[in-house]
Amino acid sequence: MELSGNLLSARRPTRQIHVGSVAVGGGAPISVQSMTTTKTADVEGTLAQVYELAAAGADIVRCTCNDEPAAEGLAQIVPRSPVPIVADIHFHHKMALAALDAGVHGLRLNPGNLRKEAEIKTVAREAKDRGVPIRIGVNAGSLDKELYERHGGVTPEALVASAQRELAYFADVGFEDVKISVKASSVALMIAAYRLASQTFDHPLHLGVTEAGPPPAGLLKGTAGIGTLLAEGIGDTIRYSLTADPVEEARAGRQLLESLGLRERKGLDLIACPSCGRAQVDVIAVAQAAQAALEHRNLPIQVAVMGCVVNGPGEARGADLGIAAGKEKGHLFIRGEIVRVVPEAEMVDSLVAEAERLVAEGVEARLAAADKSAAAEAEADRRALLEEGGSDPNASKTRIEMIRRRVEDDS
Repeated sequence: MELSGNLLSARRPTRQIHVGSVAVGGGAPISVQSMTTTKTADVEGTLAQVYELAAAGADIVRCTCNDEPAAEGLAQIVPRSPVPIVADIHFHHKMALAALDAGVHGLRLNPGNLRKEAEIKTVAREAKDRGVPIRIGVNAGSLDKELYERHGGVTPEALVASAQRELAYFADVGFEDVKISVKASSVALMIAAYRLASQTFDHPLHLGVTEAGPPPAGLLKGTAGIGTLLAEGIGDTIRYSLTADPVEEARAGRQLLESLGLRERKGLDLIACPSCGRAQVDVIAVAQAAQAALEHRNLPIQVAVMGCVVNGPGEARGADLGIAAGKEKGHLFIRGEIVRVVPEAEMVDSLVAEAERLVAEGVEARLAAADKSAAAEAEADRRALLEEGGSDPNASKTRIEMIRRRVEDDS
């Protein structure tokens, strides 16, 4: 049972908007977004990428609308898309109006690029008439010069002020169907800006570290910023901004939410021990082989690969399924209970086969089908490993004694 979502700070209450069929804010599940990298005018290529993103966990996909061919492409993409489509508007308000004509489910406007009050209000009126929400997408890299100078640079206050000014334009025409982002490439600045935004607005917030760069550094930056805020109860929809295939963005966003217990697991979650002095197999190699064999099957379970049967089944008892190594053997376990012992060479194949049966038949059925002699065989292997390697194969006690002596010497 997933509990982590209940252990985080309570989510900040926000208004709720709808991007097509996806609710954002107001207690709705936190949604994952990504953006296509194709030319939007390339309808088939863009749709292929949209479907890839949806399969990887994206709930909403954004496409650029920077010229007329792109807007025309959107008119063909939107009705065939499996998820709501948001149009990203750069400098020309007429492209926003064209995207609305194309039937998009949302707009993203950057206040730093689209600055004329009359044009912004025209877009807001049209969006209001069509029931289409707008994201006010403030970006530290394109902050309005006047706000930059007034606040002495790019500060959390400057970013929030940019969103406030845009909101005031919207309020003048009675438009309130809004979500807000205050992104920066600096993780610390991004966190501070969103904290301030959460105190300032009751609109849903779209989280992201902009221009995070390629993995793995980009993934680390995105996770540091987005994960910190989600743990504090801030955020209603998220996007990783990576210099990579956008499928990696969608997958990372989904995995982050699943790991925090904020979304139900949709795909494989493979965990593995880091190995130790008692490990009887190359844990890294087995884990990599299991990951490669299982991930494309999209099985919604947690699988553990553990280095030994001494502690493995107990340490990973929360996993739906796992395998722990013994002497030239693999011990399959379900929720910590040994169900089968297999030869070492068959560990990965047996793990995959059991994973598929587990998903098809359920936990209780697979526990009922367990080999009755497996637990006793595993216990015998566990005792043999303990006798061979002792109770402290990693020399932890020796290290503890060294630490204590050092402390005593310094006192």
